[in-house]
Amino acid sequence: MQDILQQIIAHKREEMVALYAKKNSLREALKQSETGIIAEFKRRSPSKGWIKEEGRADIIPLSYQQNGAAALSILTDEHYFGGNDDFIRQARQSGVTLPILYKNFVIDEAQLYAAALCGASAVLLIAACLSKQKCKTLLHSAHELGLEVLLEMHSEAELEYAELGPDLCGINNRNLGSFVTDVDNSFRLAELLPKDAVKVSESGISDPVTVRALRQAGFRGFLIGETFMKTPSPGQALADFVGKLTIDN
Repeated sequence: MQDILQQIIAHKREEMVALYAKKNSLREALKQSETGIIAEFKRRSPSKGWIKEEGRADIIPLSYQQNGAAALSILTDEHYFGGNDDFIRQARQSGVTLPILYKNFVIDEAQLYAAALCGASAVLLIAACLSKQKCKTLLHSAHELGLEVLLEMHSEAELEYAELGPDLCGINNRNLGSFVTDVDNSFRLAELLPKDAVKVSESGISDPVTVRALRQAGFRGFLIGETFMKTPSPGQALADFVGKLTIDN
């Protein structure tokens, strides 16, 4: 007969198996998707203030899933973006099964554990925030926790970080210093990324025509937040966007 400690440990192993089972692949979801839209739950912006202060993580992410998103991104930075790690838990508890990107300014391994524990599938690492060595360390740690890594770059100088072998390579169209946004940044840097990289264009995308052009330039993922969140019904806004994108294609 097992003693109590053995029973606890056996159950804990089952919990860990369930936890890792949630880590469905963001990379594969984008490769297989016809739209590649990563719909973002973003309540606030440092440059624009509150976008949707009343936005609920137990409602909007699930509505994204129901209306055609390939994956989700959830802002968890509290001070500048009005986010919280618990928003990912709430989304999971509401029924979200899509891959979820833990969107934050990750600078320490502790944040990776937080991402894993709240149910994220992948984490964002930002080249502008990290030395190349620190980025390499965090990438390795994320993989050990069963998390994929979307590595975000903004300038040509930062593209050397792609050598680290992230699961996905993101091009941020927004300068995080000035918050000036220019989608042409993705077109300019696309050809300089590794040929086999799963490319994601981030920020400033508001038109299905732009998504179509970015796909032709080699991108498989399109992170879109404010375009949906600023509307009365983000899920319906996504559905309308997907409908137009399907027509365009």
